Amino acid sequence: MAALTPRKICTLVTQALDDGKAEDIKSVDVRKLTSIADYMVIATGRSSRQVKGLADRVLEAARALHLKPLGVEGEQTAEWVLIDFGDVIVHVMQPEPRQFYQLEKLWEAPKRARAAAAVSTTPSAH
Repeated sequence: MAALTPRKICTLVTQALDDGKAEDIKSVDVRKLTSIADYMVIATGRSSRQVKGLADRVLEAARALHLKPLGVEGEQTAEWVLIDFGDVIVHVMQPEPRQFYQLEKLWEAPKRARAAAAVSTTPSAH
């Protein structure tokens, strides 16, 4: 069996979420921003039941490939379930906490700031 790279894990997770009808699935490459993970996957479920179902779907897809999470948090209330696969961290959230915490903006903001800094420091041709 081929090694499960972080990119393949990310693809596996996003496919499982898509199959479960998750909404607004985002995969954020955070390799240049932090050493805690390579990718953050963020998705919305419409209710606690769907959030729990989506998390279960991700865990089941991972289990089929003998991939065990380092940890799972939030399953009891299922308002926000976090699944930590080490290089890939999955956040399945109900709409309210997702809107409130805006995780993708948190992780994408440093990318935009770096890109803007690179543009402003690039010598202009005269």
